[in-house]
Amino acid sequence: MNKNTLSIGFMLFAFFFGSGNLIFPPKLGFESGEFFTPAIVAFILTGVGLPLLSLMIGAKYEGGYQSALARIHPWFSVALLVAIYLTLAPLFVIPRTGAVAYEMAVVPFLDMPNWISLLVFTLIYYALSLWLSLSPGKMIDRIGAVLTPVLLLTILSLIVMSLIILNANPVSTATPAYADGAFFAGFLEGYNTMDVLAAVAFSGIVMNVIREKAGANANLFSQTTKAGLIATFGLALIYLSLGWIGNHLPISADEMAQISNKGQNIGTFILTQSAVLGFWSLGGVVLGLIASLACLTTTVGLTVSASEYFYETFPKIGGVHLSYKSYVIIFTLVGFVLANQGLSAVISKSIPVLLVLYPITMTAIALLGIHLLKPMPMIAQRVSLLFVAMVSILSVAGVNLPLKAYSMEWLPFAIVGFVVGFVFHKIARKKA
Repeated sequence: MNKNTLSIGFMLFAFFFGSGNLIFPPKLGFESGEFFTPAIVAFILTGVGLPLLSLMIGAKYEGGYQSALARIHPWFSVALLVAIYLTLAPLFVIPRTGAVAYEMAVVPFLDMPNWISLLVFTLIYYALSLWLSLSPGKMIDRIGAVLTPVLLLTILSLIVMSLIILNANPVSTATPAYADGAFFAGFLEGYNTMDVLAAVAFSGIVMNVIREKAGANANLFSQTTKAGLIATFGLALIYLSLGWIGNHLPISADEMAQISNKGQNIGTFILTQSAVLGFWSLGGVVLGLIASLACLTTTVGLTVSASEYFYETFPKIGGVHLSYKSYVIIFTLVGFVLANQGLSAVISKSIPVLLVLYPITMTAIALLGIHLLKPMPMIAQRVSLLFVAMVSILSVAGVNLPLKAYSMEWLPFAIVGFVVGFVFHKIARKKA
């Protein structure tokens, strides 16, 4: 394994390790109690394993997901990827990461947070993101070789201090959901991180960086797999450690009542408490640095991936030529504006879109993976995706469907659609 592969793996780790990923494992650790082991194993399988598998499948196709999805239908490829990039990048995650970084890194130190402090912070935050995103060729050096080691060092220092302090503490008591089925509950928690969408978005960056560093004859599948293994191993180790902290951090009944009354996320509370336990008055600074770096690297990754895709797909809009840098500036400005105005409204409108996109993307990746093992009729793939798209829209519209409580309502319809398409294929061949 060479230095470039290691740096690309670190870069990919930083892209995946966004602000939301910080709070899921501590929450799982606290709620799983004595069933922590099967719960965290299942969480890692879906929260880490599925994104890795998605990266590998994309790298197996010449041209990545863009050309792989175009095989199903060119318009389907464009529609799905545009929706993924716009929703994950300027309209949802990019503004959210800036706002979350502000909430965790600045608000705790202010007596009266206001729009001016938010404006100043986000101005600096998105200016730094813009600088990092304008030169994608330098990302591996700036993020993989600089920012990621700083992020890892900071998060590992928090983990080590917490492990030392909490080592003798008893585990928490499992909630009913985990007591009744810890593995399945952890499986769903990892599935609901929706990092498979991020894997599709980031796969293009990884392959482009590999081509740039290793040349046109580079083995993209091999290099992507190695970089993905580095990133996902780091993620799994961090998730396991953060989950253990949540499993051992004592939370009193009064504290639970305060958390509930404030509407605070239990994962955020656990991280804050562990930072204070480990670093006393500097705990807020340490947690703020972790959150800021995690958010910033995710912002950069999404900005670059979305800009590269749009520049390649839409170099001209309405007769106006748009360069890669033009898209970076546009997406950064949109994220900056939304982070300062009506973010909650943007999130509320984006979540239904994500809930429609995720089943379609999962089905497409599964079909592409199966097709690599055994070529499947195109009509079977198209009918399966059509069924899933319709069911996803109906589910978000409020229709009560089987398995909806487990976010798996699309799966039976994907299978039925594939079978129906396969039967049509067989009938058509007999008639021919």
